[in-house]
Amino acid sequence: MIRENRDFTLYLVTDRRWLGERTLWDSVEEAILGGVTLVQLREKEVSSKEFLELAQRVKEVTGRHGIPLIINDRIDIALAMNAEGVHLGPEDLTVPLARKLLGRGKIIGASAASLDEALLFQAQGADYLGVGAVFPTVTKQGTDKVGLDDLRAIKAAVHIPVVAIGGINAANATPVMATGVDGVAVVSAIMAQTDIRDAVQGLLSLLKGTMR
Repeated sequence: MIRENRDFTLYLVTDRRWLGERTLWDSVEEAILGGVTLVQLREKEVSSKEFLELAQRVKEVTGRHGIPLIINDRIDIALAMNAEGVHLGPEDLTVPLARKLLGRGKIIGASAASLDEALLFQAQGADYLGVGAVFPTVTKQGTDKVGLDDLRAIKAAVHIPVVAIGGINAANATPVMATGVDGVAVVSAIMAQTDIRDAVQGLLSLLKGTMR
């Protein structure tokens, strides 16, 4: 059973390019055992069939541990898997249409790179915002830069959770959390690490210390 309280503190976004010989589902499980609070399955370069197969394996893991699974972009995959929600980028279907397709009980996140976008997506019914890129990142090139002052302004202006994303790691997470955001979304700082569980535990300890 998925926990009712949505905890955005440490939000894992998957990227298999960092895993080497490790499987995605085992890596996700290690991250969950370390303490990640939400998992987003992000696959940009696979067929629908392969995406669905990966989603099935990952959903088995997240469901077993009671962690919400968010599907990046693909509402059809989220529906097929009965995933807990989707995350929408600027080129995806709109938040209102996603809500119509998924229903009121699902989590819908939206990527925002400005205050205007954040306010728009909130008004359209997004459940949370992914705001960035805060720092340069190889995962999503060509994204708009969102400074810490911008992050602070967005958090102050909206009443839904704000998750910072983009190049965030143990070395720079403290000033990000100091803006008041509800959590950080992390890719390589977890998935590229030799000991995923240990990396997550270290990040989570740092984040919770900042939130005190």
